[in-house]
Amino acid sequence: MDVSLLYFDDCPNWTLAHERLAAIAAQRPDMVLTLHRVETVEEAERVGFHGSPSILVDGVDVFAEPGAGVGLSCRVFRTPDGLAGAPTMDQLKAKLGAGA
Repeated sequence: MDVSLLYFDDCPNWTLAHERLAAIAAQRPDMVLTLHRVETVEEAERVGFHGSPSILVDGVDVFAEPGAGVGLSCRVFRTPDGLAGAPTMDQLKAKLGAGA
C-alpha cells in the first residue's frame, strides 16, 4: 500500500499527521509512506491538493469531501472531538484498512 502525505511548509499540522502515519507504517510492512511537499498553486491544482495535510492511499485522497477545493491552504478534519488539523489515529487506521 502506497501512502503519500502531501503538505506545504506554511501549515504546521502536517507534522502531527506524519508522526501518526509513521507510527502506523512501523507496524505495517505492506505500507510505504512518502512525503510530498507542494510548493506552488499550479502544482496544487495538478495533484488535486485539498490542503495540508492531504493523505493519499494508492493515489486517492481518502479524506476528501465532495466539492472540496484545491490550493495551498491548511486543512481541517472532522474528528470525534471536533475539528482538528490532522485525523486521529483511529481515523487513519480505519482509512488504511484491516490490520492498521
